Amino acid sequence: MRKVDLLFAEYSKSHRNAANKFIHWICVPLIFWSILGFASLIPSPHFCASYFGCVSIISLIMIILITLFYIRLSFLISFIMIIIMLVMEHFIYLTNISFGRQSWMVYFSVFIITWIFQLIGHKIEGQKPTFLKDLKFLLIGPIWLLGFILKKIGIKY
Repeated sequence: MRKVDLLFAEYSKSHRNAANKFIHWICVPLIFWSILGFASLIPSPHFCASYFGCVSIISLIMIILITLFYIRLSFLISFIMIIIMLVMEHFIYLTNISFGRQSWMVYFSVFIITWIFQLIGHKIEGQKPTFLKDLKFLLIGPIWLLGFILKKIGIKY
C-alpha cells in the first residue's frame, strides 16, 4: 500500500462519524486558509500579478514547502493543492485589501471558531484528533478531503 493510502487510512480512523466528517469538510479548508492568511501578514516582499493580486514571499515559501511534502505522497494531489493554495491566496489578498491592518482579526476569528468546531466534532466522534499522534496529520486533513473527491469522480491519485 502506498504511503498516501496508509496516511489516509490512519486519518480516517478518527473521522468516521457523519457529523465529524461534515464539520471537517467546512473547517479544515478554513483552518488551512487562515494559516496561509497569517503567513501573508508577516512583513516581506510580495509578488503581484494582474487580476490575481499579491502573494508574500513568506506565503510562497510555505506553499513550496507544503507542496514538497505533498509531492512525496502524490504528484496529482500536490498539483491540485498548488492550485487550491493559489486560489486561497487570492482570497487572502482580497481579505487583506478589504480589512487592512485588521485582517489578522479575520484570520484569528476563523482559526479559533473552526478549531472549536473541530474539537466538537472529535468529541462527537469520541476520538482524539490524529495530529496529536503526529503533526504531519495537520497537512493530511486537506488532502484527505481532496482524495475523497478524486475517488468519487474516479481519478486515481
